[in-house]
Amino acid sequence: MELFKSMDTSGEAGQNENENNLKPVADQEVEKVQCLIIGSGPAGYTAAIYAARANLNPVLYEGLQPGGQLTTTTEVENYPGYPEGVTGPVMMEDLKKQAERFGTDIRWGIATSVDFSGENHIVVIDKKKMIEAEAVIIATGATAKYLGLEAEKKYAGGGVSACATCDGFFYKGKDVAVVGGGDTAAEEALYLAGIVRKVYLIIRKDYMRASKVMVERVENTKNIEVLYEHNTKDLYGENGVEGAILLHKMGTPEEKEVRIEISGFFLAIGHTPNSEIFKDYIETDEVGYIKTDAPGSKTTVKGVFACGDVMDSTYRQAVTAAGSGCKAAIDVERYLGEKHS
Repeated sequence: MELFKSMDTSGEAGQNENENNLKPVADQEVEKVQCLIIGSGPAGYTAAIYAARANLNPVLYEGLQPGGQLTTTTEVENYPGYPEGVTGPVMMEDLKKQAERFGTDIRWGIATSVDFSGENHIVVIDKKKMIEAEAVIIATGATAKYLGLEAEKKYAGGGVSACATCDGFFYKGKDVAVVGGGDTAAEEALYLAGIVRKVYLIIRKDYMRASKVMVERVENTKNIEVLYEHNTKDLYGENGVEGAILLHKMGTPEEKEVRIEISGFFLAIGHTPNSEIFKDYIETDEVGYIKTDAPGSKTTVKGVFACGDVMDSTYRQAVTAAGSGCKAAIDVERYLGEKHS
């Protein structure tokens, strides 16, 4: 699910639509704010907490999925400050309340288009409301890629996960499967191998596209079984995932259905950063992750900053996202201080 939808700017029709969406509806005035935050996961809420305490009067738009990806997670046990663990939705609600406590103006709305060509920055919400901000913090996150099975939705939070580091602990001593053939999938499988009883690595091709060293590590790990030329057909289970139905050599005369008994099903086929509406102005890498001046949060546009999973393709953890949100707010405070000095 994309948290922040992009406009189609291809061709003349798309350009006209984008231009129309950068005009106020009727005679509506443009709302001017100091600091606008787009996104409401750990990065966005933390940025809001710091910005509000610095008297920057931040306005935060939550997006299509308030709280971000963590709202689809059941138990979170690796975030500091929660010794007994906490559910993703509860933790996001705690962060939201903390941001509101310091005065953040939190609103429902989706950023649909932007214009970062001027000194101040224009963001259009829901294709109609126009915001002019002195500084913008982009915290729109990333969306995990899924296979498109109905069972992935059915068992979300009940055996299906896109983060082994986040959820692997819950499958200690059990059998699980990882889907993917790249370095990320290999890393996830190796991480899980240290926790669970057995890992099935499901790869649709007859080879791994991961780096040579990662392939060797996988092949030398005794409790990882690589299933080449297998595609996932479905998942099954009464109270959560209990197994997967695979197709070996799908589409060939040798096609055969295979069943494996597992308790966890991990997707490791990549993420899509929610950066589409910013690409005309901000530099991204080939995948779409926003480039920043590491270790800072400045983008290639003056006065625009990015934090969280939309700029982090490496760690993708709640705690690292929160840390980057802190950095973004501090960078904004310094930027505005210098601008008005």
